[in-house]
Amino acid sequence: MEKSNELIKNYAKSASATLFRRVYLWMTLALTITGFVALYVARSYTLLEMMLQNQFMFWGVLIAEVALVMYISVRINRISVTTATLLFIVYAVLNGITMSTLFVIYTASSIASTFFITAGTFGTMALIGSFTRKDLTKLGSICIMGVIGLIIASLVNLFLHSSMMTLIISYIGVLLFVGLTAYDAQKIKRLLSADGIEVNDNTQKIALLGALTLYLDFINLFIYLLHILGDRK
Repeated sequence: MEKSNELIKNYAKSASATLFRRVYLWMTLALTITGFVALYVARSYTLLEMMLQNQFMFWGVLIAEVALVMYISVRINRISVTTATLLFIVYAVLNGITMSTLFVIYTASSIASTFFITAGTFGTMALIGSFTRKDLTKLGSICIMGVIGLIIASLVNLFLHSSMMTLIISYIGVLLFVGLTAYDAQKIKRLLSADGIEVNDNTQKIALLGALTLYLDFINLFIYLLHILGDRK
């Protein structure tokens, strides 16, 4: 009996480790796709001109991104793992298209250096969230409420065009997404470390949704850091 229980525990640990690796594998794949698409569009005068001069296309892509994230989050239990993965890839491509416009505003060297700073910061906070014994639920709730306020402030600043307010929003955004990265990493680890967990369609969907969450944390942290550290052309 004890031997059987030990085998079950070892299987659960193996399944948990497999799913946890897939979270970061899917996130890394999505970031890679976004980066290559952004570079490709930025180097194509025709495509970049379409994004910058056609406001309907630019806002259409942004709205499609938001709609896609909402669809994946709400319908994750009703769609297949394959469909969810393909939608995640489509989202990464769309995000790469919109982020290509950053190359018009900032120098390539500052974008690259900010990316590595973001990667270091994100990796550190993800490790802290994954291995700390302190419950970060309260921190996560505060950060989520803060992000809602940040979105409202950003919408207001669309009309005010205040550079000082943009800078303040960027600093607050960095703090909030640093906290969210640690919280999300801890939450994902707890979900994938539950007793009796196994690799199946449902747990793979949890892992995929976790990858999407961490991907969004990384992208937002990168954008806010770029506002602070990026050298404008």
